[in-house]
Amino acid sequence: MTEDSKLAYEDRSFMNGNDGRPLRILAEYLEPLQRFAAANIRDTIVFFGSARAAPDGPMAQYYRDARELARLITLWSKGLSSHAHRYVICSGGGGGIMEAANRGASDAAGRSIGLNISLPHEQHPNPYITRSLSLEFHYFFMRKLWFAHLARALVVFPGGFGTLDELTEILTLAQTRKLERAIPVILYGSAFWREIINFDALVRHGMIAAEDLQLFDFADEPGAALALLRSRLHPGDDDAQPAFAHSRGRTP
Repeated sequence: MTEDSKLAYEDRSFMNGNDGRPLRILAEYLEPLQRFAAANIRDTIVFFGSARAAPDGPMAQYYRDARELARLITLWSKGLSSHAHRYVICSGGGGGIMEAANRGASDAAGRSIGLNISLPHEQHPNPYITRSLSLEFHYFFMRKLWFAHLARALVVFPGGFGTLDELTEILTLAQTRKLERAIPVILYGSAFWREIINFDALVRHGMIAAEDLQLFDFADEPGAALALLRSRLHPGDDDAQPAFAHSRGRTP
């Protein structure tokens, strides 16, 4: 086979060029799908929060709480009767709150997922992610799809632009009833969230409805957050296949 007649999928210039973009996007859907199926992952609980929350800095308490909550969730998950891995901790794969979440799952000898993103200023996967469940993404939107696709709940710790983006996207999907299943959202650190987002003002100005405030709860300590999750989640379904979030169809 000559250089000019190589197979298209072996042609790096094609695969990495503009015309190969749909194939690269598809790969970022199919490769995680294969990994989760191989690992018998049914669903996840996703942790969002700042990468700047160091274990010994001004946000150290949030780091410790995220680690402890992930540990408690993992212990609860491991005690469920299921043929699949349920409520697996999933983070963005980097440092700060992401690291704390993966570390807490590791403390409980459980699996955890890291969905890392390739950035100009390299974000390295933290060392606590289960190795076979550490994934790297180029496209933000594909990474965000996988955050939502298996999520049964979100726990959102204080964070910046990225955390706000991830939070409001899920809240928008819930508000517009785009998803067939409810995804409980817990905002961890009520003082922070009430200062950063004036939810009551959004209602007062008519930007959201009063009932939209029921799309999320606040928690300020790991035990309370776990209790909220356990009250919202119903682990009776133990189908071993990944439990994808599906979009609602149009109402006839």
